[in-house]
Amino acid sequence: MYEDNLTNWDHSDAETALTLPSRYYYDEALFRLEAKTIHYRTWHCVCHRSEIESPGDFVKFDLLDQSILVVKGESGNVYAYHNVCQHRGTQLIKERRGKIKHSIICPYHAWAYQLDGRLRKAARTDHLKDFDPARISLKSVPIEEVASFCYVNMDTDTSPLADDVIGAESEMRRFLPDLDDVVLVNETDYVVNANWKVIVDNAIEGYHFQLSGPIHKQLASLIDFSGYTLEAHGKWWDFKGPPASVDTAFGHSVAGETYQTNWFYNIQLWPMTTIYAFPYADVIGTFNQIPLGPEKTLLRFGHYQPKSRSQSALSKAVVDWFNNKLGPEDIDLNVAVQQGLRSFGFDQGRYVIDAERGPNSEHLLHHFHQLVYHAMHG
Repeated sequence: MYEDNLTNWDHSDAETALTLPSRYYYDEALFRLEAKTIHYRTWHCVCHRSEIESPGDFVKFDLLDQSILVVKGESGNVYAYHNVCQHRGTQLIKERRGKIKHSIICPYHAWAYQLDGRLRKAARTDHLKDFDPARISLKSVPIEEVASFCYVNMDTDTSPLADDVIGAESEMRRFLPDLDDVVLVNETDYVVNANWKVIVDNAIEGYHFQLSGPIHKQLASLIDFSGYTLEAHGKWWDFKGPPASVDTAFGHSVAGETYQTNWFYNIQLWPMTTIYAFPYADVIGTFNQIPLGPEKTLLRFGHYQPKSRSQSALSKAVVDWFNNKLGPEDIDLNVAVQQGLRSFGFDQGRYVIDAERGPNSEHLLHHFHQLVYHAMHG
C-alpha cells in the first residue's frame, strides 16, 4: 500500500526537502517495520556503570515486547541477557533495578540461574532423560560501555557501538568531566501520547527555544545563540551553546558554583539516547525516548551527580525545574504535534534549513529522518 509512494521520498536536497510523511508517526504497519529494522537492531542505553557496581546489582530495560537484564557478575564482569526463563518462558524479574542475592530464581518453577546466566539448579529434573543443566543458559545479548554508560542491542549480529560513535566520547568528556564519577540521584518516567520520533524531532532543534513557551525562553536566556551549533556525525549528533552573561540561573547565583559546564550541551546517540548538561548545573542528565506503541512513548529522565561532591542547591533546582517545568512544557508541544499529524490537512511540512546550518536551522531533523528512512527501507 505504501511502498510506491514512500520509497520515492525525495530528501536529497535538505534545503528544499519536505519532511518525513506524517503516517510514519502513527501507522501501525510502519511502526511494526520500524520495530524490526530500528528498535530491535540498535543500541539502547540502560544505565550508568555506577548502578551495577557490586556483584548481583541489576538494571532491567524493557522495549516493546522485549525485556533485558544487565547484571554485575561475581567475577566483576557485566552480563546482559533476555529476562526470560528457559523452561517455560516466564519473565524472571519485574523490578526496574535491584540486587540479586545469590541466584536469579524463576517465580514459576524455581529454576535458578547464576549471575552469569548459567543454569545452577532446576527442581525435580534429576530423572529427566538427556537433561544437562550445564547446557542451559539465559540467552545473552551484546553489551558495550561508552563514556561509562552501558548499552545493549538485541541483534546478536550487530556491529560494535564504538564503531558507530567514533569521536562521541571525547566530545562528551570536554563538557562532562565527571562522567566516570557520578551516581544516580533521580529517575523520572513520563508516558506521553506521541510517537517517539516527535519527541526526538523536538529535542534536536533550537528553532523553537525563543519562540515557544515561557520555560523554553528561560532556558534560552542562559545561552548565547550566536554561538549555538548543531552538528551531525553519522549515528551521533550534538547541539550546544556557550553561556550568556548571567549572574543567576534557575533562581540561584552562579558565583562560586561547581558545575559540569556553563554551556548548554546535548549529545544524542542513534536512535534515542540523549546525554546532556544544563548551564551551571553539577548534574549529568540522560533522556531516553522509549516507544510503547505508534503514538505512545515512555520518556525516561535520569539525573546523576558527582560522587565526590554533594548536590548544590542550584543543581537540585535544575532537576526540579526540568522534571516539573521544562519537561511538561515539551510534552504539551509533543502531544499537540501528534494530534496535528493525524489531521487530513497535513502530510509533509517544509524543513527550515539555512545554508549556514545556523542555530535556528532544522538540519538535524533532516539527518535524523534520513537515518530512520534508510534503516526501514534499505
